[in-house]
Amino acid sequence: MAARTKARKRALDLLFEAEQRRLDPVTLAADRLASGHVPVPQYSLDLVEGVQAHRERIDELLTTYSQGWELDRMPAVDRNLLRIGVFELLWCDDVPDAVAVSEAVGLASELSTDESPAFVNGLLSRLMDLKPGLVDS
Repeated sequence: MAARTKARKRALDLLFEAEQRRLDPVTLAADRLASGHVPVPQYSLDLVEGVQAHRERIDELLTTYSQGWELDRMPAVDRNLLRIGVFELLWCDDVPDAVAVSEAVGLASELSTDESPAFVNGLLSRLMDLKPGLVDS
């Protein structure tokens, strides 16, 4: 597994755990890094911090474009994978759009429901197509 793929999975773990435990994900990531028990790659920290910094806009986009799905009804894994995917699509210029989508779909295939990969792919692909208008808004 490539280093960034592992880092994305670790970021997903942190975002998921923080949501379940109602903790601040940035604080949780910093605590995990300080403890040294589980490695936390720098890219994982970048993702957690970026998702948290843009969380309101990310959730607004997911709510707007996830036809028929409210954010709180999505499986928690999907919701947090989508947050990572949207962050990479819109704010990580060093990550090609297709890679951001592919990585999110791959993790959905590995970690979520049978329907999740198609849902994640469809929503992120839609946002990728709309990206030029979303970046400035």
